[in-house]
Amino acid sequence: MAMFDRIKDQAKSLQQQAQGARSSGGHGHGRPGSGSSGGSKAQLVNTLKSQLTSLKTELKSGAYRDASMAMCALVAAADGHVDPAERQHVESLILNNDVLQNFPSEQLRQRFNKHVDQLAFNFQQGKTEAMQEIAKAAKKPTEARAVVQTGFVVAGADGYVAPAEEQVLREACSVLGLSPQEFGL
Repeated sequence: MAMFDRIKDQAKSLQQQAQGARSSGGHGHGRPGSGSSGGSKAQLVNTLKSQLTSLKTELKSGAYRDASMAMCALVAAADGHVDPAERQHVESLILNNDVLQNFPSEQLRQRFNKHVDQLAFNFQQGKTEAMQEIAKAAKKPTEARAVVQTGFVVAGADGYVAPAEEQVLREACSVLGLSPQEFGL
C-alpha cells in the first residue's frame, strides 16, 4: 500500500507542476473551475454521474457496453502500466455503476479485462484496439457522450483525475467526434 501512496503523491506533484505550467501559459482559457481546485473535478464527476443515471434506460446497446469497457480499461492503464490493485478497483467501480448494471457483470468483467490484458501486453497496440472499440459508439451522440462520462466517472472516483487519464479521455472525445471542452478537458 505504501508504494501506491507514493505513486499517488508523485502523480499529485506532477499534476501541480502541470497546472502551474498551464496557468502561466497565458492563453486566456479562463474556464471557471479548470485547473487548481480539485473540488470542481469532484463536482463535475457528480454531475456526469447523475447525467448518466438519467440516461440509464437508453444505454442498453452492445456498442455502449463495449466502448465504455474499452474506455475504463484505458483509464485504468492510462499511465502505461496496470497495477493489479488499480485493475481490481476499476472493476469494482464498473460492477457497482448504476448504469452499467444494465449488463450482466460477467460480460462487463470479460470485456474490461480483455482490454486491460491487451494494454498490459502491448500498450500502444492495446490502446489502438480500445480506441477502435470506442469509436464504434460515435454513431449515437448520446452513447458517445455516455462513454466519455463513464470514463470520467471512473477516472475521478478517487477525487482526482490524473493528467494521463485526462489525455486518454481527450483522445476518446476525438475518436467520438466530441468536444473535450464539453467535459472540461
